[in-house]
Amino acid sequence: MQIIDFIVNQILREPALFLGIIAALGLIIQRKNFSDIISGTLKTVIGVVILTQGTNILISSITPLSDSFNALYQIPADKTLHPIGADKFLSTYGSQIGLSMLLAFLINIIVARFTPLKNVFLTGHMLFWFPFIFTAIAVESGLRGAGIVIFATIFAALYFIIAPALIKPFVRKVTGGDSFTLGHPTIGLSIVSGLLGKVFGNKEKSTEDIKFPKQIEFLREITITSSLVMFIVYMIVGLLIGGDQVDKIFGDKSLVTFSLLQGVLFGAGLTILLQGVRMMLSEIIPAFKGISDKIIPNAVPALDCPIIFPFAPNAVIIGFLVSMVTSTITLFIIGGTGLFPFAIVPLTITCFFEIGTAAVIGNGTGGLRGAIIGSAVAGVLMILLVGFSVPFLQNTVSEWILVFGGNDLSLWSIIAGAIGKLF
Repeated sequence: MQIIDFIVNQILREPALFLGIIAALGLIIQRKNFSDIISGTLKTVIGVVILTQGTNILISSITPLSDSFNALYQIPADKTLHPIGADKFLSTYGSQIGLSMLLAFLINIIVARFTPLKNVFLTGHMLFWFPFIFTAIAVESGLRGAGIVIFATIFAALYFIIAPALIKPFVRKVTGGDSFTLGHPTIGLSIVSGLLGKVFGNKEKSTEDIKFPKQIEFLREITITSSLVMFIVYMIVGLLIGGDQVDKIFGDKSLVTFSLLQGVLFGAGLTILLQGVRMMLSEIIPAFKGISDKIIPNAVPALDCPIIFPFAPNAVIIGFLVSMVTSTITLFIIGGTGLFPFAIVPLTITCFFEIGTAAVIGNGTGGLRGAIIGSAVAGVLMILLVGFSVPFLQNTVSEWILVFGGNDLSLWSIIAGAIGKLF
């Protein structure tokens, strides 16, 4: 059990180390010289670390928006949910989560080796969070002991195998090839966006074809554009919530200063993230080909969603902004109707990562119009998904899904929870 605990918590939960091992294994199988193995492995690890740090900066730059929207909505504190909390749940069921994770990943490898479903799920932190959610569903369903592990393993394995295969044709529309697919909870929303783009979009006009007059050509730089957009968003939200709340949420800085700094922070985070993606891709794809050729013929890695951002960076920003608008409107409507007996907070992280990716997919099938329509609908679905998934997790980790849900973690919670009710 200690070995499993070490593998799960010290290796598999560290995306940089996990993908570094994958890269090293691929290079060794290709019989590269020692220098190439060390170089390729370390570049992969460093690329993932850069990507992760960029992600952390992005999250810190948009987190105050959630507090701002909470103040704007004046949503009452939740009085109906009594979860034990993610920390306590992890300490209580950590071994079951870890074992489920390891078994589900091994099943994914076996299926990729012996069936036409050749995708190998390599997004380290999501390899952990899906078994985490399915373990919670199993507990909520009244399962105990080995039943929890079996339940969580089956559903995690199904997700690792099926979801990347479903999104692969849409990724191909964006990248023009099958060098990778997505292994991330954006997949459900991205498929919806891709289908809507195909039906209602126009591939002739891409988000990346947006023309800028000479005087504002600087807006072609995604770092500058994203910084300015976030500056404007913070300014508008700050003006809407008013003086006292601004001071409480934004601290002792003026609204203009705080908004400008958060905007620049966002641009810096996105720049770092994209650099990490490029560095990781240049190493992990060739290295993984070695594994594919020798161990799992034609295998395709399923990777984290920022991997697709460089293919349509304008679409990522459009998806974030459009989904913020539609999800905010949806929150107001739901708050007025009392559909859910608990507070749903703005999901700014999901808007950027999951729906930013969905907009890239929508652009791939339907251009600019596909990106806008796809992300608009995804913004509405996101709120509904998190709302309907909370009851399936109300005694365990409902507070966690309210922050990180609205995506496949919510969708598959509903699916697994409905089946779990049979027990």
